[in-house]
This record gives sequence, C-alpha cells and structure tokens, in this order.
Amino acid sequence: MEEVKLLGCWASPFSTRANMALKLKGLQYEYMEENIPFNKSPELLKYNPIHKKIPVLLHNGKPIVESLVILEYIDETWKEGTPLLPKDPKQRAMARFWAKFIDEKCLPEMLKLCYDSNNEVKVKARGELHELLKLLENELIKDNNNFFGGATTIAYIEIVSILLTYWLGVIQEALEVDILKKEEFPNICAWVDKSMSCIYIKENLPPREKLLAFYKNYVKPLVLPSNELSQ
Repeated sequence: MEEVKLLGCWASPFSTRANMALKLKGLQYEYMEENIPFNKSPELLKYNPIHKKIPVLLHNGKPIVESLVILEYIDETWKEGTPLLPKDPKQRAMARFWAKFIDEKCLPEMLKLCYDSNNEVKVKARGELHELLKLLENELIKDNNNFFGGATTIAYIEIVSILLTYWLGVIQEALEVDILKKEEFPNICAWVDKSMSCIYIKENLPPREKLLAFYKNYVKPLVLPSNELSQ
C-alpha cells in the first residue's frame, strides 16, 4: 500500500496547492500541520534540509519539495482522476509559463506589499503588481469565459493561481487598499468568481476571516500618495 503524507501549513497558498491537487486526484493521504516559521518539525528539517520550507510531499518515504514540482509529480504519478496539466504540449507549456509568471513575477511584489517596512517600496510594489495583472488580464481575453487557456474544468493553473484569486483579495483587505478592481480587471475578476465556485477550490481554502486575521498581525496598511487619495 502506498504511503502519502503532506507537510504543510494552513495559511500557506503553496501547501494549499498540493492539498487541492491530492484531493482532485482522489488520493488518500496524511496531512501534517507545521508551525511555520516558529517551530519547524524534525520531519520538515529532515526531508527538506536545503530550503526548510513547506510543502513537502512524502511518497513512500521519499520527499518531493516545491509546490509547482509537487503538482507535476502528483499528475505524472497518479494518472487516475482529473488531469492537472493539459495533454497538448503547447497548452502544457503555456500553463507552466503562466505558473512561473505568478510565482516569479507576481509573488515577489506581493511579498513586498506584505512585509516590507518601507512604505515607498510597498507603493512601488503595488504599481508593479498592477502592471503584471494587466498582462494576465489581456491573456484571459482569449479564454471565452472558460477557465484558463479555454479549459472547461479547473486544472493546474487554477490551483497555482489561488495566490491571486484568493490570497490577493485577503492581502489587499489587510492593506486597506484596492488592487484588483473589477472595472480595471473584469476578466481576472470573472475568472476569480468562476474558480471560487468550484467545489475543489472552495472547500480546500482556509477560512477567509481566519486568514485575514493572520495577515493583519503582520501587514501594515499601505499609505497611498496624496495624488491617489484625491482621485
């Protein structure tokens, strides 16, 4: 019998990604909650000694780390259930491209917004994130009101994008500023609504009020420049 364990943290979008993928595949697994960042377990330090981060997927005692790698491993190892990545090579490549766009472009600006103590850095990060979201907004025009890439069901990119479709909404409320406005980003907002209506997404997200309280402990409200306040 296969042994599958997931080391994660309830407030992490990255462990939530792995959790969703396992549920989507219909797999039985053991979930182990980590106290990040204060008290990392011996298991976490043993199985991810390089980064010492969650999530960590343990499959028969062998660790797989980094959320995007874990998603692909799950998809390639367990063929049953809903496929995560498209079969078409071009569509699969595009899904990987936009997943990296979210993690390598959007995430750093979101981290600055949350945790940088310099308000000017935070304001600049908000502007950078706004421009990045414009690129994603234009990409979604091609999707004809379906999921990403024109798919008819949720898959890899919807799981990856919870960083934007769920966490960003919580973060902007903690910052007390609007970032993802419906009038500016109608396609992204429609995609958010469609993704959040899916049972596999909705039922495996942390409670919004609990997550908001978590971020309010760490995030200072963003002070906008006077020229923006007068608009």
